[in-house]
Amino acid sequence: MNQSNHISRNESLDYEIYLQALNSSNSGIIITDNGIPDNPIIYCNKAFENITGYSHNEIIGHNCRFLQAQDRSQPQRQQLKEAIENGYECRVEIRNYKKDGTLFWNELFVSPVKNNAGEITHFIGVQNDISERKNAEIELIEEKASTEEKIVARTKELQDSEAFLSSIIQTVRESLLVLDSNYRVLSANKHFLSSFKVTEANTVGKILFELGNHQWDIEALKQLLTKILPTNNPVIDFEVSHDFPYIGRKVMLVNAYRVEFEGQFKDRILIAIEDITDQKEIEQRKDDFLSVASHELKTPLTSIKGLIQVLQRIKPENSSEKFNTILDKIANQTDRLNLLINQLLDTSKIQSGHIELHKEPFEIDKLLNDAVSNFNYAGSNHQINLRGKTNAVILGDDLQITQVINNLLSNAIKYSPEDKVIDVQSDKVSNYVKVSVTDYGIGINHSDQAKIFARFYRAKDIQQKFAGLGIGLYICQQIITAHDGTLWVESEEGSGATFNFTLPIMKIYDNEE
Repeated sequence: MNQSNHISRNESLDYEIYLQALNSSNSGIIITDNGIPDNPIIYCNKAFENITGYSHNEIIGHNCRFLQAQDRSQPQRQQLKEAIENGYECRVEIRNYKKDGTLFWNELFVSPVKNNAGEITHFIGVQNDISERKNAEIELIEEKASTEEKIVARTKELQDSEAFLSSIIQTVRESLLVLDSNYRVLSANKHFLSSFKVTEANTVGKILFELGNHQWDIEALKQLLTKILPTNNPVIDFEVSHDFPYIGRKVMLVNAYRVEFEGQFKDRILIAIEDITDQKEIEQRKDDFLSVASHELKTPLTSIKGLIQVLQRIKPENSSEKFNTILDKIANQTDRLNLLINQLLDTSKIQSGHIELHKEPFEIDKLLNDAVSNFNYAGSNHQINLRGKTNAVILGDDLQITQVINNLLSNAIKYSPEDKVIDVQSDKVSNYVKVSVTDYGIGINHSDQAKIFARFYRAKDIQQKFAGLGIGLYICQQIITAHDGTLWVESEEGSGATFNFTLPIMKIYDNEE
């Protein structure tokens, strides 16, 4: 017994050492599970997170191809696909994209892992960011494609374009500042001076963070700005709500970019500031209206629904078929209206930050089985297939997770009117549960995929064919995010869509079957 305990402790120690070794590596390392459909990632080390910019919970459950974003025509993707299908090692250099959209070149080595029976159980991927080398190669090719005279002439043209650049900045109808590497204001356009009611004398030459009543002296903004020059990562839509001198309380949207010039223009930061106060007030009024209208409609609708239920119970036995059909249609439309109002109320709660979570442990397998069974028993013309078993307990609000599943299933049915099969897959992926809902309908084009989780967004071609408010997926994403999970879509237009979400596992229970 003592010897067995000693061996177990040694194995545990070895496991911890291996994990420390992987996390100490400068190379990004991932492990995928070949036994699960689509070979999802079940492990990634810290270097992989640093290289890609994604957090651990945003990586787990995805297939590695998500790093190629929309750049899908690369022949290396086919090489990787064939290597995984045939179970052999593969080394490629492929274009990948970080979470913020920045391109980086990835030297990727993929190797299969086999068990004692010779079956491939996992794949290990090792990646290195070789962007500097690839960029140098690309620059060399570009230099060879042009004469030295043209390069010199073009460089001089850029270096001599201060007046041209200045004229553009002055004519743009948006507040613009140009900073040097020490965040000192080199120039401010007329729109900035007039918008903030300040003079050039008390702006130019000043440190950005000392302007006015230190309105830009925000630690989070400082951290973002300090990364622009060394990393070339822009500041995108940073919101500042502040009581500004001379103009009062305003909401400003700040965007900042590195100016890509050489010579005297090197190491410059261009800051664009947009006043979105009116836009915010309009959005707030819209949210307030939706909240009030939804609550006001809820009370009479509840009464109407109750009266319809009474009519259904007391209707004469000899009532005509037409009467029964009309009554059923009224009941169905009332239920539909009730669902829309509930969604508007949910949206209002989310926007006001009052989304309520009643977290209790629940078995995700049972919840999925109940949700799918309810749809199959409801008389739908679609066949919903449920596959996979996780034996996982989730700490969360089971009613809200059920709402997410019901919404994804309803969408899958709505947007696949011709194909009558819906597949639901659940798997344990690292310390997460991954649930996928796949339909084989109209699909989603790439330009809409980044927008469909936005509130009230609906693609134009979908608006013309299918009814809806465009808030279901927004609510789903907010619920999953509140549970520390992620929700995403994979789709090709005309070939259906798969909506995936992950949830952290609280514990695994023993499978007694």
